[in-house]
Amino acid sequence: MTDEAYGALRASAALWAGTSVLITNEQGMVLVQKVGYRPFRLLPGGAVDKGETAAQAASRELQEELGATATIRRGLAVDWVSAAAVQAPEEMRFPGEILHVFDGGVWKKEQIAAIQLAPHEIQAVEFAEPADLPALMSPSDARRALSALRARIDGAGVVLLEDGVPLTPSVLDQVGVLRTARACHHLPFHPRPVPDDLTVRQSWGWAFAPDGRVLVLLEPDTGAACLPGGTPEPEDNGNPEATLAREAREEAAAELTGAMYLGYLSDPGKPCARVRYAAALTSLGPATADPATDRTYVRVLATPEQAVELFDWGPPAAEQLEAVHQARGLLGIPRAGRQPVTELSSPTAW
Repeated sequence: MTDEAYGALRASAALWAGTSVLITNEQGMVLVQKVGYRPFRLLPGGAVDKGETAAQAASRELQEELGATATIRRGLAVDWVSAAAVQAPEEMRFPGEILHVFDGGVWKKEQIAAIQLAPHEIQAVEFAEPADLPALMSPSDARRALSALRARIDGAGVVLLEDGVPLTPSVLDQVGVLRTARACHHLPFHPRPVPDDLTVRQSWGWAFAPDGRVLVLLEPDTGAACLPGGTPEPEDNGNPEATLAREAREEAAAELTGAMYLGYLSDPGKPCARVRYAAALTSLGPATADPATDRTYVRVLATPEQAVELFDWGPPAAEQLEAVHQARGLLGIPRAGRQPVTELSSPTAW
């Protein structure tokens, strides 16, 4: 094959190259843009220009669209986008696209307030709950954004997608984490005993494995996450620690030891408290259905920081995390580095 014929063959199979940036606020909501030329919301981004790398294009697009200066260093996903997935008009002759998704990080209020929208292109920006993305974005864009967000939480590195679907789904993808709205519980955390005038309505625990990760339960039908624990029953005799031990056994077949009280959450306008503990995991039995919900939870290990990203706890989450790590140190358990979320499908003992 001549160089000319080889070049013609390559050109006939060429794809477009695009880039986008996933940005969240401190509540885990995703930044999306409203544009005048599309009926759907978009992540910041656009085409990779001639002579640019995908990361350089991402930085340029952030500057042009949001007036933000940022150096993009971390990729989240690379998506092979087929012409069928885009459903572009015939006259566009869309050949397909390789689209890179980069991590724009967590933006604080000051960064959000400094946004300067590109005139005549970006009409508005908003932060959307992850579960709302399918209603706001095109189907392929929503799949890609959620896959990239799960990859960021999972911390396994860049994931390869085809039309927004991971080639190798993580447990977060398999369960569909973040496909339903997270319950908004921005409740103050108090690292002290429960006052006498408050009734304990909930007892949850941060159950540590020896590697510093904690047990998180994922609902198989909704993808919602929770920590082990639940509501007091008469057999607990008013002891929240007994509630935690019983609920962990019923929900996750988990046995705990060394429970340490962390504090409680107050619910404004309600005379009740939601207490929090830290404890060490000693064993997990075979997964069984929770008698209270008839669900068999998917049991995973995640770092405490990854666990918080699955909830919408607002600013008080930072205070609770501080108390969690203090207790972890007292339990003699090391701090876990970020690593992929791991499913615990078989009985385990530590």
